[in-house]
Amino acid sequence: MNFNDAQYRKWLSELKLRVRSAQAKAAIAVNSVLIGFYWELGKMITEKENIWGSKLIDQVAKDLKKEFPEMKGLSRSNLFYCKQFYFFYKNELLQQFVGHSDSGTDSFQRGTDTSNEIVQQPVGQIIQLVSKIPWGHNILIFSKSKGIDEASFYIQQTISNNWSRDVLALQIKTDLFKRSGKAVSNFSKTLPEPQSELAQQTLKDPYIFDFMNLAFGAREKEIEGQLIEHITKFLLELGKGFAFVSRQYRLAIADNEYYIDLLFYHTRLKCYVVIELKNTKFIPEYAGKLNFYLSAVDSLVKQQDDNPTIGILLCREKNNIEVEFALRDLGKPMGVSEFTIAENLPEHFKSSLPTIEEIEGELNNI
Repeated sequence: MNFNDAQYRKWLSELKLRVRSAQAKAAIAVNSVLIGFYWELGKMITEKENIWGSKLIDQVAKDLKKEFPEMKGLSRSNLFYCKQFYFFYKNELLQQFVGHSDSGTDSFQRGTDTSNEIVQQPVGQIIQLVSKIPWGHNILIFSKSKGIDEASFYIQQTISNNWSRDVLALQIKTDLFKRSGKAVSNFSKTLPEPQSELAQQTLKDPYIFDFMNLAFGAREKEIEGQLIEHITKFLLELGKGFAFVSRQYRLAIADNEYYIDLLFYHTRLKCYVVIELKNTKFIPEYAGKLNFYLSAVDSLVKQQDDNPTIGILLCREKNNIEVEFALRDLGKPMGVSEFTIAENLPEHFKSSLPTIEEIEGELNNI
């Protein structure tokens, strides 16, 4: 038999896909067992600390290391994480139960098991959800989140976007949970459901471009240039689904030329996205100009099977009430968000700062 023919290569390709699929399922299964084990470990430690005191983890870590020297995950620090893992989700679910049940407080005071029975099912759902991401990701989420809503958000985003641990850490650091879906927009009036809701969740406020470094008063063209230079990080901050099309996209209208700052296509919304940058405070005229660009793209660029083009206006500062008035009667879907960048100190300010030598001299005098 000729193992170089097309039929064999096709079969081999299918076989490789099966192997990869099996590997992925095995990894998920192993991770699920591991997360379940850490949950039970955290539960057992929490319960027994009430009997044997706060030194329990130190002793258990030493004893387990002697018995299982090759096994990872039984260190003192990880046992603390297991306890925190269990306490975070169980405590949050119990608090939610008390807050939403008329008789919940009384049942706790009487020492009945009613609360445990009711919370048991949500706990099982939480374990199923957290088992879909690695333990290192879980540590970041439950140790940094302020509540179960925030934790659930980062878990879902990690699963949906296949974030690495470093990317997850960056999103938590920049407080994506509070920024997601917070832009002022007119989507509810200009887009049908469920596209309007999906478009709203796509936007953030503010956008944080801390991968750039510019002087105060940088021109929009300079900001554009650095965004494109750091396009991978820019796309990460924009979020899933954005595909870059062009910078300074040319539109020829009535013998005049107009240039869009940045043009993208969103693969989930199935539409073009126009992004305009204004390194100043928002003024209503900006919305009118963006509305003009959206009409032009819908007429000149959009295909028949594309959804209506969406606009995002990024400015350095805005008043939400002013933005709402500006967008209220405009017919094209758009949102307005602030953006921040890491800025260099201006030269006149730099010159007023002490040098390293001057600081050292002052310290020596002291």
